Amino acid sequence: MPPTGPRGLPPVFWWIWASLLINWLGAFAGPMLAFSLTADRGYSDSYTGLVVSLLGLGSIVGNVAGGVLADRCGRRVTLVSGHVWTAVGMAALGLVQDRTAVAAATFAVGIGTGVVRPAAGAALADVVQAVDRQRAFALNYWAVNAGMAISAVLAGLMVREGYTLLFLADAGTTLLCALVILAKVPETLPGRRPSGAARATAPLKPSRGTDATPGARKAAGIRQDRPFVLFVLLTLLFALAFEQRSGSLAMVMAAQGHSPTVFSLLNAVNAVLVVIVQIPLTGLLSRFPRGRVLWAGGTLVGAGFAVTAFADGPGLYVAAVVVWTFGEILQAPAGSAVVAERASEQRRGRYLGMYAAAWSAAAFLGPVSGGWILDQWGGTALWTLCAVLGAAAGCGWLLIIGAQGFRTAPAVREGGGTPLPLITTDGNRV
Repeated sequence: MPPTGPRGLPPVFWWIWASLLINWLGAFAGPMLAFSLTADRGYSDSYTGLVVSLLGLGSIVGNVAGGVLADRCGRRVTLVSGHVWTAVGMAALGLVQDRTAVAAATFAVGIGTGVVRPAAGAALADVVQAVDRQRAFALNYWAVNAGMAISAVLAGLMVREGYTLLFLADAGTTLLCALVILAKVPETLPGRRPSGAARATAPLKPSRGTDATPGARKAAGIRQDRPFVLFVLLTLLFALAFEQRSGSLAMVMAAQGHSPTVFSLLNAVNAVLVVIVQIPLTGLLSRFPRGRVLWAGGTLVGAGFAVTAFADGPGLYVAAVVVWTFGEILQAPAGSAVVAERASEQRRGRYLGMYAAAWSAAAFLGPVSGGWILDQWGGTALWTLCAVLGAAAGCGWLLIIGAQGFRTAPAVREGGGTPLPLITTDGNRV
């Protein structure tokens, strides 16, 4: 049995987790990018919108490339390279003034951050047992939200010394992430693990019906894995709805006469709930099948947006945020765990990269589509559509994951995958 650390998870996981927390504790520049471009450098709103969109477009490219690199070159080298690339791009973004250079640096930062996500998820799945993966991804999601909440406060204080400091400090903490990975995280890709680290990083033997040996046959391509492609498409629809909680919600609230302070309060409620509830709730739900958890998550997010359609004051908005935050808490770790368990070890990066790309695509397309629907049909139509998409995605996930064909994925049949655990009504795994 491999050595374990706090809460029964291996020490390597906690170093990956620590690097993630450091990364988001130092995420000073992202929330202030638009302010930096308009208030500090004097660029137009249209140019600023283009630059922010390039960040999302770069993330899509990075997600796909990061998944491929994590499977071909290794998780560790991809993580270190992605962090270093991001740090260089972030420093350049804080120093350059030329419009073309700013756009190029922003696109580079998007690529770098996108590369890191599937590589980190694949490394986590490599070192954590299947039964603990949902909890591990929940801990990672907690670190992201806790880091974002703290970095937002710190950014508000640091900006008094100038926007350049934010970008350079962000670059510095990103380089620190690379150093942590370089010093403490060995290669976890099966077949490339150093002999001294193989025992320390290897999870317990996979569930029956799998073959995780180095000579196992490669899984079928992602495009041939039609249930997974459908899973990703449902995720894209869900994410497109979920993204409306930021830009579109701000526009609707502004039109109703609410101040930015009220909108900031809603973001604070969301972050605090995730930090307080994420870990204990994930533990309580670990005995339930992944499909049911995702169904509940999609339903709650849909219900939250349904409440938003009737909101006109702070009370109803807070209620809506509470409802959809619980859906977010359920969906985020369960979705990542399903993807990690579906893929073979040799294709884990690609699968997680495709899943991450769905979220990045939603971040890129969501503001544009939401604004267009608001202009054409108004807020009630937008929130009704979001409610339908959230509930539909939840039902779709339940149907797909509950099917025997999804449990016996190509990755599982052809070697190296971990079949999703089937949990009976009395809570027993089979």
